[in-house]
Amino acid sequence: GNRSADLRPLELSENEWDTMRQLRDVLKILKDATLFFSRQTPNLAMVIPAMDHIDQVFSDQSVSHKFNAAIRASLGLAKKTLNRYYSATDYSDLYRIAMVLHPQYKLEYFRHMKWPEEWITTAV
Repeated sequence: GNRSADLRPLELSENEWDTMRQLRDVLKILKDATLFFSRQTPNLAMVIPAMDHIDQVFSDQSVSHKFNAAIRASLGLAKKTLNRYYSATDYSDLYRIAMVLHPQYKLEYFRHMKWPEEWITTAV
């Protein structure tokens, strides 16, 4: 290549680096979830609680002034995408059956998460 090419104009500004650091911080929850479901012995009953946890983290971060407006807007889009996947669990009884049969969760998880009673009845 041409060693005399001036790449300085392509260098990230301090503001851009700050945005990249913020992006790294908000994506950490997805990295952690991916590693958890890849390395541990996950089971179906862990999917809904994991999605709820990620949703809560995204909700908290989307209103935090620790992150710039672009990152907060991106978190809103990420929540929307996550909720689409969450809604997909409605089409399979397996997730709720796994939760109800899991000794740690049973119906208490749904009540703790303040699911409407008719949703819980439907889940059972």
